[in-house]
Amino acid sequence: MKGFMDEFKAFAMKGNVVDLAVAVVIGAAFGKIVSSLVDNIITPIIGVIAGGVDFSGLSYTIGDAQITYGVFIQSIIDFLIVALVIFVVVKGINRVQGGDKKEEEAPAEKIEPSDEVKLLTEIRDSLKR
Repeated sequence: MKGFMDEFKAFAMKGNVVDLAVAVVIGAAFGKIVSSLVDNIITPIIGVIAGGVDFSGLSYTIGDAQITYGVFIQSIIDFLIVALVIFVVVKGINRVQGGDKKEEEAPAEKIEPSDEVKLLTEIRDSLKR
């Protein structure tokens, strides 16, 4: 039993596991912030611009079953809004941290010219004189 506990402790305290746990907690907190931003600020503004369109009431009834396809459409729209907000926030964070700079192009490897090219270059240079 002691060997099992030592093994579990070694596993749980590895850097990757601790980093993952911290990332999950921070991600959950960030998710709440983004959800609040979308639900309380972005969505009402879009609602005013779109004239208060709400698809969640759309449905189709077949016999006793009701297919609420409007809820699905509204979920897709909500997802797109959240994804856009997350994209803009992450892009802003990257810009502040300086990570949004374009990667500097690595200089092209200098390719050694073939013997024929070297000879032709010498001939050309001799003719210029």
